[in-house]
Amino acid sequence: MALRRFYIDREMLHGEQLRLTGDLFHHVRDVCRFGVGDQFEVLAGDGQAHLIEIQSVTNKEIHGRQLSTRAVPALAKPHIVLALSVPKLPKVDWIIEKSVELGVAEIRPFVSEFSFLRKVSELSENRLQRWQKLVQGATQQSGRGELMKIGQPTTLTKLLEEFNRTEGIAGLFPYEGEAQVKLAEQLQELKQKNLDQIWVFVGSEGGFSPSEVALFAGAGLPPVSLGDQILRVETACLAVVSVIKYELGR
Repeated sequence: MALRRFYIDREMLHGEQLRLTGDLFHHVRDVCRFGVGDQFEVLAGDGQAHLIEIQSVTNKEIHGRQLSTRAVPALAKPHIVLALSVPKLPKVDWIIEKSVELGVAEIRPFVSEFSFLRKVSELSENRLQRWQKLVQGATQQSGRGELMKIGQPTTLTKLLEEFNRTEGIAGLFPYEGEAQVKLAEQLQELKQKNLDQIWVFVGSEGGFSPSEVALFAGAGLPPVSLGDQILRVETACLAVVSVIKYELGR
């Protein structure tokens, strides 16, 4: 039977001693019903999984002892960065969870002409905190050793400026309109390069305007075809990331 894994704040682990409090304590004791002698793994963002055995349980805390550690494989390069024009927010939640499971290194949310939210200010701090909790939960389930990053929301123009200034990266611009290049063909070219990152720019439900397509062209990102059918935003994210991983042998 596979061990349960929990993502913890690094300060909860002192040497070989673990002290669980707060929401995680209640989850382990009351939801998982773990008690003295039970074992589980904790992930602390240090690239290792720590095997813990519970030594004592009180009304407020769980104390455990570290039995061993094992290295969790790091994400292979090139890292996948998903630049997402913000769709309806429940879809973002789903995309975040699946991106963690698929090994996406970072999501960069941005607003554009046809995105569900049109202003960066419409994304509240509470929403960003919710996304971080989703990342932690999906990390526990998938067992990856590091948290997926979520960048600060920005505009398409600013994001493309940042993309152009960064060395060692290449980008893909999947587009439902006219495109001369297929995704697999573009990936064959990228495989020949020693890249640190591959950015994927995915539009929201409304796609991108002609002026924004011109912005992508100016950034050296011609439209790439995903096939004859138009995909929903969440389907496009899942499909493109999966194809990238397959083509790169991951």
